[in-house]
Amino acid sequence: MIAYVVRRLWQMLPTMLGVVLLVFVLFNWVGGDPAFILAGKMANAESIANIRRQLGVDQPYYVQLWIFVKQIASFDFGLSWATGEPVSHIIATRLGPSLTVLLPLTLLETLLGIALALGVAFVRGSLTDRAVMIACTVGMSVSILVYIIVFQYGLAYKLGLFPVQGWGEGFWENLLRYATLPILIGLAVSIAPTLRLYRSFVLDEVGQDYVRTARAKGLGERRVMWVHVLRNAAIPIITHVMANLPALLIGAFLLERFFGIPGIGREVILAVERSDFPVIKAITVYVAAATMVFNLLTDLMYQAVDPRVQLT
Repeated sequence: MIAYVVRRLWQMLPTMLGVVLLVFVLFNWVGGDPAFILAGKMANAESIANIRRQLGVDQPYYVQLWIFVKQIASFDFGLSWATGEPVSHIIATRLGPSLTVLLPLTLLETLLGIALALGVAFVRGSLTDRAVMIACTVGMSVSILVYIIVFQYGLAYKLGLFPVQGWGEGFWENLLRYATLPILIGLAVSIAPTLRLYRSFVLDEVGQDYVRTARAKGLGERRVMWVHVLRNAAIPIITHVMANLPALLIGAFLLERFFGIPGIGREVILAVERSDFPVIKAITVYVAAATMVFNLLTDLMYQAVDPRVQLT
């Protein structure tokens, strides 16, 4: 396994270099001259040249690329163009609020989705199964904005169960007071597609030969579903969960924006609005690196769940 991990880490290097080159090209050639953005509409040629010199964009492209590579290696992307705050500090302080909302949301979504998928699989083909699928289809067709407005108006404004907006200093205060309603909204939005997907994973396994063999040996339906079927359906479920984990770095930007949560998603929106390239580049690179790491962890989890999986 160690040899496999080392080989995969080595294979990440050319992929990461390709991502770095793509980001550099997009922001330097396609994104336009940042000096014009920072200088404003009334700037003269002298001020634009001065900004270009301060940013280092007056250097040859290979020099700028090398500076970008050193920034990635040192985790130092300089200062935000909009606020003057170090980019590394922005990401470090915004990551916590995003994870406070999205980690519990991912955990609840996964556990509830698995439980409901197995429950629906017990009554597959019945009227209950069809009713649940219709409800999921209706839920998926409703915009997240509708969920946010209805939940904020009903649970926060009318009933006063949760604050409409805000964020505190302590972890438990944020989790139990400010993050609860966004988590409920995120769960209401995501549970329908998750249930439909996990149900298909479970039903794909129900028709396999090993299930018929287990039933022929006299095993109860619950043991067949919760032990044999779930273990084999766990492989695509792990793939789905791990593929979505890099999105935690960006966060549910609509939830963060509507509830005033100072997370990564909200920061991305502000950076785009301000054309704050250092922040956008840093988050893009970090998400790409996290995606490759999570892909490696996914392969390792495959073997942990099913020892028959060979890592080659």
